[in-house]
This record gives sequence, C-alpha cells and structure tokens, in this order.
Amino acid sequence: MKVVFFGTPEWAVPSLDALAGSRHSLLAAVSQPDRRSSRRGEVAPPPVARRAKEMGLPLRQPETVRSPDFLEWFRGLGADAGALVAYGEILPRALLAIPEKGFVNLHFSLLPHHRGAAPVQWAIASGDTVTGVTTQRVVPRLDAGDILIQRQTAIGPREKASELGPRLAALGAPMLVETFDRLEAGTVEPRAQDEALATSAPLLRREDGLVDWQRRAETIAQRIRGFDPWPGCGSSVRGCAVRLLDAVAEARIAGETAENVEAGGRLPAGTVLGLAEGALRIVSGEGTVLRVERLQFPGGKPLTGQEAVNGRLVAAGDVFGEGA
Repeated sequence: MKVVFFGTPEWAVPSLDALAGSRHSLLAAVSQPDRRSSRRGEVAPPPVARRAKEMGLPLRQPETVRSPDFLEWFRGLGADAGALVAYGEILPRALLAIPEKGFVNLHFSLLPHHRGAAPVQWAIASGDTVTGVTTQRVVPRLDAGDILIQRQTAIGPREKASELGPRLAALGAPMLVETFDRLEAGTVEPRAQDEALATSAPLLRREDGLVDWQRRAETIAQRIRGFDPWPGCGSSVRGCAVRLLDAVAEARIAGETAENVEAGGRLPAGTVLGLAEGALRIVSGEGTVLRVERLQFPGGKPLTGQEAVNGRLVAAGDVFGEGA
C-alpha cells in the first residue's frame, strides 16, 4: 500500500520508522513548518521533519494542508492512504477524500476517552489507571472516526506524561503498521465510537499548570505528573515563583492539624506544615496533604523539600499560592 505520513512531534517518529521498515511504500512525509525554539530562540525543524530528512524521504511542511497547492501536490502522489500521528492540524474533507483507503490516525488514548490534542497528559491528570493506543478512521470531526484496532496498558502510579508518551509511541508504532496490513487484506472491522462515553483532552495552556491548593492532594499530584514537562505545575511562596517537580498525596492530615483544617479552616490551603521524610507537607483541599518531594526555584537546580528548608527558601507556616 502506498502511504503518506503526517506527523510532527518526537512521539510520532517511531511510527514513521515503523512504516518505513514495513512492506508498505512510504511516499513522503508531511510535518509542521520549522518553529522558533522557546528555549534557545533558534528556528528548528520538528522531530518528524528532521527524521524524514535523515531518511531521504520527500518532505513537505505547509503552513496549512488546506491550501490548493498542497492539495494538488498530495493528489499527484497517487497515495492509497494517509497515516496521521499527532500532526497538529485537523485535516479538511477535501484532503481526506483523495486517497482511496482514506486516512488512519494513531491516537494515544482508548477512544472515545480523551479526544483531543493532549490525551496522554489528561489521562494522568484525570487519575486514570489504564490508557492505551487506538487506530481509527479520520473524519473531519476531531478523533470521532470509527475505531480500527486498540491496545491498552496500565499507567504506573508515579508515571509522568514525559514517560508515558514515549511508551505509548512505541506501543502504537507496530499497531499502525498492522492496521495498514489488515486494511490491505480486508480483515479489519471498523467499530463506531460510543458518543455517550466521549471525553475531551484539550490543548494544554500555560495556566493549566497553576496549582489550585483548594483541590485535593491526589488531584494536584496527578496534574504534576500529567503536565510534565509542559506546562509544568507551579505556584509561589514568599513572593517567588516555584515549580513542583515530584509530589505524592497523604490520605488525611493527622490528629490536631486535621481538626484545625476541617473545623473552620484556620490553616489555609497551601500552608506548609513541615517536613516528612525530606518532603514538604502542604495543606490541600478537603483536609488532605501534599508531600512535595522535589521543587525548583527560578535559576536554581531541583531541590528536595529538606534542601529548600535548609536553604531558607521555605519554612513551616509559609503559604504557597499567596500572591500567585
């Protein structure tokens, strides 16, 4: 089968490599244009574009796949199908109609759960214990096409999005090839999604990472893991911004402190209670406590809670989030 690959980030590269090594004919790759890096300020190609160049594969990086020039170029390739993995633009009906076998999308969730641009991140942030990968027919509506193949995997209790994403990419790459094998053989059986079960995983915003200390500690810990590395989860203490890198939840504040929190809120959410096993104990919503094991202040290296206290950057009685 003659296939054109559409993808952009690092998590899409294993699928590109898998298709290149399969019996299918990979005609070209399509990726987003080169962008300026937020870290170094230099213009750099996205990972899929970089990999396609290394492979000597024909590459296009249009500002939009909706342009007449791009549609004409794609039509001229004579592709049987398109493969889509985290490309970054919803494909228009005019493009989807060109290849005889249509487009197949590899999505990093068990659809219809977590439709959208950030399924890995929101699965962890939502407290899911199981996720997976799905191949599906591409339709003009986001991630709503028929399911072709699915595989599931457990989410580790301390697993971060930066760890789960590459794992799902490796799980999904051979499954994408299998999908094209079965499409060619006519053995795949599409299955409609149950719209009643659909949930959303929208594009992350910087403000999603601002810690709301009124949330339960479990929820805050999940968001810290889910929003790693971007946008990260941050707060402020003593008027200084701080990023929370690793944290776990305690079930409930013990003894006298629990009474203070639950009976009238004399200790506001965000209050530092002290240290336990080198981690900061911070009051969170509904009388729970978050143990912050590692945190980072601007321009500094990651610190344990103990190191932050020893360095006089934070102390018991300080309140995170004030002035944030």
